[in-house]
Amino acid sequence: MTVTVAGGQGFYGDHVGSTRTLLEAGVDYLCLEALAELTMAILQKDRQRDEALGYTRDLPAYLSIALPYVADRRTKVITNAGGINPVGAGRAAVETAKRLGISGIRIATVVGDDLTGRVKDLLGSGTSLANAETGEPWSAFPGDLLFASAYLGAGPIVSALEQGADVVITGRSADPSLFLAPLVYEHGWADDDWDRLAAGIVVGHLCECSGQSTGGNLSGEWWTVPEPWNFAYPIAECEADGTAVLTKANGTGGRVDFDTVRHQLLYEVHDPAAYLTPDVVADFTSVTVDDLGRDRVRLSGVRGSAATPTYKVLFTYPYGWSGESRVAFSWPDAYAKARAAAAIFRRRVELAGHVVDDWLEEYWGVNALHGPTVPLDGADEAPEVIVRLAWRCGDQATAARVAREMAPMALSAPPWGLAGTGRGMGGGSSQLMGLWPALVDKAAVDPGVAVEMVEV
Repeated sequence: MTVTVAGGQGFYGDHVGSTRTLLEAGVDYLCLEALAELTMAILQKDRQRDEALGYTRDLPAYLSIALPYVADRRTKVITNAGGINPVGAGRAAVETAKRLGISGIRIATVVGDDLTGRVKDLLGSGTSLANAETGEPWSAFPGDLLFASAYLGAGPIVSALEQGADVVITGRSADPSLFLAPLVYEHGWADDDWDRLAAGIVVGHLCECSGQSTGGNLSGEWWTVPEPWNFAYPIAECEADGTAVLTKANGTGGRVDFDTVRHQLLYEVHDPAAYLTPDVVADFTSVTVDDLGRDRVRLSGVRGSAATPTYKVLFTYPYGWSGESRVAFSWPDAYAKARAAAAIFRRRVELAGHVVDDWLEEYWGVNALHGPTVPLDGADEAPEVIVRLAWRCGDQATAARVAREMAPMALSAPPWGLAGTGRGMGGGSSQLMGLWPALVDKAAVDPGVAVEMVEV
């Protein structure tokens, strides 16, 4: 039996309309991957304003397109759009179905990834919660806890499907696990069938970033990708033995070939031989990629090994407020003017007595992307340079006052272009969120994970 899974979303804000081509292609499962650390910060700000929020607010737009197909039993939807409020997202899904006049579908929400209120219990049980990147002990946690989310795996999604769910909404689940879950459910893969689980993770990794495996962001011959204004999103035709063919819907733009697939395969991978997920450790170096032509690439030979006993958990805290300004300078001596302006601005801020905890200087056109690795000989010959200055302060008022020191420089600094001046020329400041990653035993998390089902 071939099971088709499709990646209809790569991030919060992705193109909703691309979903329709996948549904019209007749995919069995539409998977919507909506979360990143930045997204979680956005959702936290939403929830601070309104406790009912905290999920991705484009979820109803996706469901408005997909639910008629769900009601007709042509597809099922799996998404982590629940963010830090999957229950709220579930309510939004129910309201969307009712608005469309759809009934007879089952909407499941997965809860239990939220560990915000369990820190004391975890510490009491012997979990260290040490920072996984720096090794700092929990006693060094630098502020009030905003929220804590564990990256769950495919297990609770499989459970929801077993209970008859047509739509499954999770909070923070690992991206490729959204795609692995329907394959486990449909093919009956065992939870220790490491090779097949790893094969499903490869499929998920190739589909999770929507257009990136169909030619988006291609670092090779990007100019040869057909119809980039009409990008296809990926479809994987998956067999019970773990092999799969990655393809796209007919009549869409983009391309699926050896280059586009290997490009995405290595995206955001630290160790290709040991790609860690909550479900399995996948060996991406074992994948055989065969270009079959006509936008079809076959994947086989994937090997996997036992998953680690821990979940990655993200603990977050307030990290001050930021402001930003951008100013363009023209030839001659564009880079020198930009550097001088940055130095003048920082001196003005210092003389005004504003306390800045961190500065960031970038010179667009010179080193914004590659930082200190860029040789600066000849940088002044650039036809134009934009200096981007950002700052972090302890409170919003200070961040705003720093911004005001930029405006007078319009007439009191090196000659600039007055183009793209950014938020610092009158815009607002933004609250920042700090991240504290830690590893927590699965045995301490799983008892709190549950599936809640609503029939519309």
